[in-house]
Amino acid sequence: MTAYSMTQNSFEKDRDSLKAKKFMMWLFMVSSFIYFAGLTSGFIVYTAGDPSRGINTILPDSFNYSTAIIALSSLTMHLAYMAGKKLQFKSQNAYLVLTALLGIVFLVIQFRAWGVLFNRGITFTGNPNASQSFIYVFVASHLLHIVMGIILLLQALKFRLAKVDPMRNTFRLEVTSIFWHFIDILWIYLYVFLLLNQ
Repeated sequence: MTAYSMTQNSFEKDRDSLKAKKFMMWLFMVSSFIYFAGLTSGFIVYTAGDPSRGINTILPDSFNYSTAIIALSSLTMHLAYMAGKKLQFKSQNAYLVLTALLGIVFLVIQFRAWGVLFNRGITFTGNPNASQSFIYVFVASHLLHIVMGIILLLQALKFRLAKVDPMRNTFRLEVTSIFWHFIDILWIYLYVFLLLNQ
């Protein structure tokens, strides 16, 4: 077997491995969507036909700010991906760091929103209106996805700093970008759902 053939075989194995990883990512996102669809369906069933079971509170302004932050982070993630495809690695790293920082800011703002709700007497337990507890479930579940997204961002940054080959770098950026845009859309979906049911 020639060196060229060995290189080709190695390349094919790498490509197949990356395809499998991307498929697993899509499976995870589909299962996450089903999970959140189940949560919102449960809320609708619980509140159906009884106005007193609605959220019955104005959502904290912090949710507005966090929505703007997560939308901005999707833009910086896209810019990181585009920079990586063009082999502009300094720009890629800068946008990845900025995206991760925006994700952390999003987390902080969401916790502040919890503080506002708690000060209004809306708690996860001990609240006669269980629909208000759904807010905590929605936000906490989404925050777990944000944490996972930040971990993916840091891994993408680590891969670039380790100077992996462009193909693997682009793959890592693509998977991270897909997931980050997914959790962005997921939050907007949850936020609009809560707005329509407050």
